Amino acid sequence: MKIVYIIVRVLLGALFLFSSIAVLFNLVQEPELTGNFKVFNEGLKASGYFIPLLKLTELVCALAFLFGRFVPLASVIIAPIAINIFFVHLMLAQDGLPIGIFVVLANAFLGYYNRSAFKPLFVPVYENEV
Repeated sequence: MKIVYIIVRVLLGALFLFSSIAVLFNLVQEPELTGNFKVFNEGLKASGYFIPLLKLTELVCALAFLFGRFVPLASVIIAPIAINIFFVHLMLAQDGLPIGIFVVLANAFLGYYNRSAFKPLFVPVYENEV
């Protein structure tokens, strides 16, 4: 199981690393977008801050996955991004759906593998006990 964990962690880290570096440094030409996906993407770019913030977050999490440090934290931070990747591909750009499915399942697997790190979060604490 540990070998599978390492493989999934490294694959997910590599995917986010290459994606973030390619966008941050304009290494690849963006494909021609159409329809609602184009409108959605233009809206994100119009904010001016969102895409760089997103890609920097992906880069930090990718490095955590690749180096095997703070993996549970990186998994929690990247979870909303992974879910958004899945739903964007499900609703707006179905050609990338396999990647969206992989990202969500891989992150869920990492969360499950590191479930002991999350146990303290699910213990009820009352204000009088603090």
